[in-house]
Amino acid sequence: LRPCPDPPLQGWRLRLVGRLNSPSPGPHSRLPGSAERLARLGSWSQLRADELMVLQRPWTPIADRRRSIAQTFEAVAGPRRGGLLAALVLGGAQVALPADLREAFRVAGLSHALAASGFHLSVLLGFALWLGRCLKLRRRLFIALPALVIFPLLAGAQPSVMRAVLMGSATLLIGESGERSRAFGVLTLTLIVMLLIHPAWAHSIGFQLSAAATAGLILTAPLLESALVDRGPKCLARLAPLVSVPCAAILWTLPLQLLHFGSTSLYALPANLLAAPLLGPLTLGAMALTLLGMVLPLSVIHLLVWPVQLLAALLIALVQSISAWPAARLLTGYPHPVVVVLMALGLLPWLLGMKAPLRRSACLPLLAAVMLQFAGLLSDGVTAAKQGQRRWLLARHHGRGALLSMGGDPRSCRVAQQLATAHGLWRLDWIMLLEPASQNALPCWKSLAGYLQAPHQGRSSLAMGQTLISDGLSLQLLSERGMPMLLRVGSQRWRVLPR
Repeated sequence: LRPCPDPPLQGWRLRLVGRLNSPSPGPHSRLPGSAERLARLGSWSQLRADELMVLQRPWTPIADRRRSIAQTFEAVAGPRRGGLLAALVLGGAQVALPADLREAFRVAGLSHALAASGFHLSVLLGFALWLGRCLKLRRRLFIALPALVIFPLLAGAQPSVMRAVLMGSATLLIGESGERSRAFGVLTLTLIVMLLIHPAWAHSIGFQLSAAATAGLILTAPLLESALVDRGPKCLARLAPLVSVPCAAILWTLPLQLLHFGSTSLYALPANLLAAPLLGPLTLGAMALTLLGMVLPLSVIHLLVWPVQLLAALLIALVQSISAWPAARLLTGYPHPVVVVLMALGLLPWLLGMKAPLRRSACLPLLAAVMLQFAGLLSDGVTAAKQGQRRWLLARHHGRGALLSMGGDPRSCRVAQQLATAHGLWRLDWIMLLEPASQNALPCWKSLAGYLQAPHQGRSSLAMGQTLISDGLSLQLLSERGMPMLLRVGSQRWRVLPR
C-alpha cells in the first residue's frame, strides 16, 4: 500500500485488488533486498494493491497497546528519547527509531540494547523477584509469572525473546525448587525446542546472535572473570565481572557479525562498560512508566518522566559520542563462509579454556582466516550490481576502489555506499555518474568519494581525451558513439558499454 497506512492494519480482514508479483531481489548477492528478507519469513509474493475494502476489523488489544506505549513515550519525551524508551520496553523491531540513532547504536556496538532480549527480561524478572524476596515459593512464582507473560506479549514472539523467556522459566523453576541448574544444558534444550517448533528460526540472524552471546556468557565469562581476578592487577579485580560479560559476548558473536554485516565495532567493550550503569535503571524506569501509563493520565506521566528522560538523553549523547570516535567501525568486507569457519575454530579453544597445546594449535586456523580475508580485500576485481534500470560497477585494486553508476538519485547512492561497505571500502577514489545527480543526492555522492564526475548541462560525464585516474584505477572514453569506455584495474582491462 502506498502510502503505508498508520496505524498498521494488524489483524484486519481485507479485500484487495492489485498486481501480484515477485518482490524485488537485492542488487547484489551481498546486498539482500526485499525478496531475500521476505523469503526468510516464508513469503515469496508481493501484492501492490490498487483497491482496498475492510471486511472486518476485530479487536487487537496487544497491537493497540504496543502502539499506545510508543505514542505515549514519543508524546512525553520526543521522537528520539521517547523512541529509545519505547525500544527498551518493546524492542527495536516494534519501534520506528530515527535511522541515525539506530545506526549510532550499531556503530558503538550497543545494538543489543535496542533488541528485546534476555537483558530486558532479566531486569524485569530480577525486579519482580526482589519484590517477592520475603515471600514463600508459590507467591514468588506468582509475582514472577506476569513478567514472563507480559514481556513476550509486548516485544512479540521474536527468537531472542522466546529464547530468553524459555530459559528464564526453566532456570527459575529449577532454582526455586532447590535444585541446581546447568546453564549450558538449559540453553541447549531451549534451542532444540525452539527449532523443533519453528525450524526457520535457524536462519534468523537474531536467533544466531542470541544463542552465541548466551553461550559466551555461560561458557567463557566465568573463565575470563577468574583469569582477570587471578592474573590481573588487584585494583581492577572488582571490574572483572563488568569486563568479562561484554567481552565474552563480543568474542562469541564476532564471526557472526563479520559474516552477516561485514564489519564490527572497535569500541564495543568500552561502550558497554560506559553504558552499563545507565541501561539497567533506564530499562527498569521505562518499564515502570509503561505500567503507570496504563492507569495514569498523560499529564501525570509528563511530570514523572523527567528523570528517565534525563538518563535517556545521557545514553544517547554517550552513544553518539562513541560512534563519532575515529575508526569506530572496522570494515572487513563480507568474508567467505570458509573464513568464518576457520575463525570460529581458531577462537573456540581460547574461549572454552582448553589446554595450552590446543590453544597454540588453534592459532593456525585463526591466522589462515585473517590472511585469506586480507588477500580478498587487497585483490583486484570488478563487481557488477543491478536493480531494475539501475546499474553499478565497482572496481577494486589493492584496497582502493572506484565506481560507475547509471543512476544519480539518492537510492542509487545508498546502494553504492552499501556496495562499497560490503567490500571493506570506507571511501572511493572517484565516482563517475552516467546520469545527472539530483540536488538532494549530491551530499551523499560527495561524501562517498574523493572526486565526483557527472554530466552537467547536457555534457557527457567524460570527454574524448579525458581520463579518470588514481592509483591502479583508470577510466578512459574510447568513442563518443555509444560511449564505450576502457576500465583499467591493476593489470586487468575491462571494456564498459554503458548504453
